[in-house]
Amino acid sequence: MTFRIHRLGQGDVPLFEAMLDLFGAVFGDEVTYGAQRPGRDYVSRLLADPPFIGLVAIEDGGVIGALAGYELPKFEQARSEFYIYDLAVSESCRRRGVATALIDTICTIARARGGWVVFVQADRGDDAAIALYDKLGEREEVLHFDVPV
Repeated sequence: MTFRIHRLGQGDVPLFEAMLDLFGAVFGDEVTYGAQRPGRDYVSRLLADPPFIGLVAIEDGGVIGALAGYELPKFEQARSEFYIYDLAVSESCRRRGVATALIDTICTIARARGGWVVFVQADRGDDAAIALYDKLGEREEVLHFDVPV
């Protein structure tokens, strides 16, 4: 493994920007991840907020993988769930354990913070992601609804 995993903190705005660039490129959605980026103050506050988890895989000074997640404190018990919102690895760096290392890192953070599960969603047809998640966890079939605000 020649890459390293780094958890983003308040001073890591340039790495946050690189994370967004990677998400835009990998997901083919540069508009969502680039057109209306938040300002430096917003990003600094987000990166300092413990429930937000931003992880990047760095190799040779560049971001080759990234994970954005959130701690979700539960109300029925004193524990948290951790949600992987986005996970991406540069196409040229896949099949080298980058995604697994990112997931292992959020699991370590979750364990240290009293989490009891890390969960992630996958889109039908994203066979590579589904295969990875099947290897690491238990599949649940659920329905997802977006309710407009």
